[in-house]
Amino acid sequence: MNYDHIIDKRQVRSSFGRAASSYDRTAILQREVCDRMLSRLDYIKYTPDVIVDAGSGTGYGSRKLLTRYPAARILAIDIAAAMHFQARPSIPWWKQLLPVRENQTSYVCGDMEQMPLKDMCAGLVWSNLALQWCNDLKQTLAGIHRILQTSGLFMFSTFGPDTLKELRQAFRGDSYSHVNRFTDMHDIGDMLVHNGFATPVMDMEYITLTYDDVTSVMRDLKAIGAHNVTQGRRRGLTGKTAWQKAINHYEALRMEGKLPATFEVVYGHAWKPQPRTPIVTPELRRQLGLV
Repeated sequence: MNYDHIIDKRQVRSSFGRAASSYDRTAILQREVCDRMLSRLDYIKYTPDVIVDAGSGTGYGSRKLLTRYPAARILAIDIAAAMHFQARPSIPWWKQLLPVRENQTSYVCGDMEQMPLKDMCAGLVWSNLALQWCNDLKQTLAGIHRILQTSGLFMFSTFGPDTLKELRQAFRGDSYSHVNRFTDMHDIGDMLVHNGFATPVMDMEYITLTYDDVTSVMRDLKAIGAHNVTQGRRRGLTGKTAWQKAINHYEALRMEGKLPATFEVVYGHAWKPQPRTPIVTPELRRQLGLV
């Protein structure tokens, strides 16, 4: 079994923890995708009572959801405690003595791959660009299905296989893993059905950011905690020769004076259906001795 592309969760926690203070200055793509997800809620007539923001980061999505659903309670889950410190508003000590409001946001430090919440506690599970940090997507979706209420909604975005294809191409021929592995949209749809979700809707789009140089690409990825954290990554510094070779490969992709960084953004939503009620025919009743 090839373990090169397994996500090192300790590195994920550490990486996002270090990036927390700089995240909001750099996470332009994350906010844009979140806004596009929010616009999709305009076409869904559903009002959840409890919302789980899985992979909540510095709280941009949680705040937007609370504005849209002011009566809802938000459970913000993130693997990095430092992200919650950035998201959490500063509350005077005397306000902390007041009764808890129903629309308060609660912060949970945990891994969405091991969902730390009770069964059927959420009307909406929302996840913006976080599923790609899960090693076992089937297990993650099973956990989300478990915490959803019957007729609850799961809405998400994640990255598809063409994400950072330029960076992957720049390091071609290198034996180390330089880009995280991403799951195809159709495979995610199949996993949703396999885990009991109904009527999944999937689509995708490409968003391309442009940079002046390769160093700026890497700096942005590091600033949002999104650099390579796979087990097959190079543990030491990339050698000068290998790094220059990668730069030369990337430079060959320059268009109109800029270097592209492509992101394949996958969007999806699905519902947790009512449990199926078996049809007991007269013949089956006789076989079961019920007549």
